[in-house]
Amino acid sequence: MIQIRPVSDLRNKFPEIESVVKEGHPVYLTKNGYGSMVVVSIEQYSKLTGDIEAKLDEADAAAVETDRRLSHEEVFGNARKRLGRNV
Repeated sequence: MIQIRPVSDLRNKFPEIESVVKEGHPVYLTKNGYGSMVVVSIEQYSKLTGDIEAKLDEADAAAVETDRRLSHEEVFGNARKRLGRNV
């Protein structure tokens, strides 16, 4: 079940939020009725960002080996082609 709580619960009801997060579920926090942040476990965060970090490291290593640079149009155009999107 989706957990949406006021940001004050992070301070006032931390053990409850921690329990939900440890079960592998995100907790969405609101401030003044609007979305403010999402709390996830370190494991969940690693799953979400791990591949991105590895790809950025590969890109940094490749950039050292060449002077060729791509514009953002080329980068996103190539990504769209690989994803099969013609937008």
